[in-house]
Amino acid sequence: MIETKDITLTSFQWPAGYYNDGIEMGIGQSDKLDFGYLVSEVPASAAGTYTTNKFQAAPTKLTKNMINQDHQLQAMVVNSAIANSCTGEQGEDNALTEQQLLSEKLGIDAHLVGVASTGLIGAQLPMDKVIAGIKQLSPHHEDNVTKAVLTTDKHSKQACVQLEMSGKTVTITGFAKGSGMIHPKMATMLGFVTTDAAIDGKLLQATLSENVDTTFNQITVDGDTSTNDMVVVMANGMAGAPKLTSKEDADFSSFQAGLHLVLQELAKQIAADGEGATKLVECNVNGAFSDLEGQEVAKAIVGSNLVKSAIFGQDPNWGRIISTVGMTNAHVDIAHVDIEINGIKMVQDSLALPFDEQMASDSMGANKVVIDVNLHVGSATGQAWGCDLTYNYVKINASYHT
Repeated sequence: MIETKDITLTSFQWPAGYYNDGIEMGIGQSDKLDFGYLVSEVPASAAGTYTTNKFQAAPTKLTKNMINQDHQLQAMVVNSAIANSCTGEQGEDNALTEQQLLSEKLGIDAHLVGVASTGLIGAQLPMDKVIAGIKQLSPHHEDNVTKAVLTTDKHSKQACVQLEMSGKTVTITGFAKGSGMIHPKMATMLGFVTTDAAIDGKLLQATLSENVDTTFNQITVDGDTSTNDMVVVMANGMAGAPKLTSKEDADFSSFQAGLHLVLQELAKQIAADGEGATKLVECNVNGAFSDLEGQEVAKAIVGSNLVKSAIFGQDPNWGRIISTVGMTNAHVDIAHVDIEINGIKMVQDSLALPFDEQMASDSMGANKVVIDVNLHVGSATGQAWGCDLTYNYVKINASYHT
């Protein structure tokens, strides 16, 4: 795991050289911010990770192609309510139109503009509203763009850290949306990270991909991977710190730790805000054969509908946890598995221990439930986050379209 103990979260603020806007264009049916942009004053190094769903949405494909050209971006245009996914050539043309119109508005090359959409699959964007919206966007330094990407989310997800790099204060700030269709294989939400650090684009890509695997890819709400979403990082270098070009650079470890903490915090906020959820579930696996196997077991546990339902009902039924462990492909010593819930040890060497069931049940009423599992087959670890499964999840998704 990335060591982040010397870096702590701070109050939300944009790094040097970024501005944004979020407005209400009536793209969806509710009265909320639904359209916006995020802009760097100068071209920025850029990296991204993208959904592995075969039906990748038009804006996702476009942004991926732009970043892969030379790992640079300067602006993102975003909307909620409509995903522009499974929309054919018209959807692709609409994404290109958004890109071109924003590039003209900002006076920058079109290849420096990315596009992101989220919402209902299969519907075309109302381009009259999109065109009018791009004209209305103006530079602000509040956080409206973080709200303009929300769908069924109860609130925006934000995270910020500051750290010293060669005597300069560097800020890394991220925001995300995501509440349902959360089971990243990368990624099943929208996530945007801005920083005024200077870093080579290919190094930024490698760093993002590595850290996504242990943050966003380790959350699950409902096991469904969306068609749209992505995580994009922009680094404009305006803090004035020397440019990072190698993992051996003196400041690289600090930068990576800061980025990891922002990604992890956003991931946890998404898990906690799962559709209908009442609590965050964290699973820590120790004694795994490898880190990949530790991650597999942790994510399987927080993703089990039986485990999620038990947590909603405050039922300390550890049998659902151990059976999930046994369903994975990980190495397991079936005679030596230990399980705790909220620090209450329930299983040792795969056998039940006496514990106060009422106390355990009461502890599961907290906003966060922590499951610890020791596999005793190695020294590797894994961590994942999810949420409980409630009646309200079914209610929200039974009427999402109508």
